[in-house]
Amino acid sequence: MKVILIKDVKGMGRAHSEVAVSDGYALNYLIPKKLAIPATEVAKKEAETRRQQVVDTKAVDAALLAQNIASLAEARIVITAKANEKGHLYNAIGESGIAKAAKEQAHIDLPEEAVKLEKPIKELGSFDVPVAHGDIFGKFSITIEAE
Repeated sequence: MKVILIKDVKGMGRAHSEVAVSDGYALNYLIPKKLAIPATEVAKKEAETRRQQVVDTKAVDAALLAQNIASLAEARIVITAKANEKGHLYNAIGESGIAKAAKEQAHIDLPEEAVKLEKPIKELGSFDVPVAHGDIFGKFSITIEAE
């Protein structure tokens, strides 16, 4: 039986793709769990349309992210945190803190998984933060100051 996957199924295929499976697997597992629908002509056309929409959306998101990363290189982002007299932070600043600061200060929506720190920042100073998402690479500077 041929079905069109609604969601990604491990070992089977990606969403909106047509796959051939046994009748029992399709009728007893995939369709009742709303992971797939029977592959009719109408469903095939809808799946192709959705697949194209996903590709277009990813292309637009990638272009927007590349633009955001380029504008981040020119932005000045300052994060204030509590620190002791020696300049060590009480709480480390990680990817989520940096992404949040970029959104608040530079008004740039940066996905948390795009920030690629080797380890969380634990001291005051200026740091270069590498950013990578897919084929897009860049870096920007942040400054950590004491409260």
